[in-house]
Amino acid sequence: MKARRTNSRDRILAAAADVARVTGPGSLSLDAVASRAGVSKGGLLYNFPTKAKLLQALVQDYLHEFEAALETTAEGGTSGESLLAAYIRLSAKDCEDTQPSASWIFSAIAEDPDFMTPIKTFKRQLFERLKGETPDLKALLICFLAIEGLRSMNLFDADVLSADERRLVVSSLLEIAG
Repeated sequence: MKARRTNSRDRILAAAADVARVTGPGSLSLDAVASRAGVSKGGLLYNFPTKAKLLQALVQDYLHEFEAALETTAEGGTSGESLLAAYIRLSAKDCEDTQPSASWIFSAIAEDPDFMTPIKTFKRQLFERLKGETPDLKALLICFLAIEGLRSMNLFDADVLSADERRLVVSSLLEIAG
C-alpha cells in the first residue's frame, strides 16, 4: 500500500515483508531481513531488538497502512465512495496479488499467537465503524464476510475462484454496498 519507504526502520519493515513473501514466512530470519534492507544486523537490532519486536512492528505497520489507504479512498478522500465500498475495493485489490501482501502474518503468529490481537481489534473496530456508517446491517454482514472470505482464501493460497468469478463477487458486493 505504501509506495516508497525512506528511513532505515521503514526499509527494514519492507524488507521483512518481502523476505516473508519471497522465501516463505517460516524463513524470516534477521540476517535475511538485514541483507534485504541493506543494513547491518546491528542496524536492524538497533531498530528492532528482537524478531518479536520486528514482527510486532510489521503487524502495526500493515494495519496503519491499510487504515490510511481506507481513509484516502473513502468519503472525504479522493474517490468519495462509502467506507464499505472503499473497504471492498481495497481488500479486493489486496486479493489480486499472486502473493498475499500480508503473508508474513504467518511468521508473526508462529512467533507469538498474541500478534493476532491487534488484527482482531482492528477488524472489530472497522466493523463497528462500518456498522455506524452502513444503514443496512444485513448488506454489511454479507459484504464483510464475503470480502473476508476472499482475503482468507488468498492468504491461505486456497483461492478456487477464477479471475472472472472474483470480479463478479466484487462487483456484486459493491452493488450490495450501494
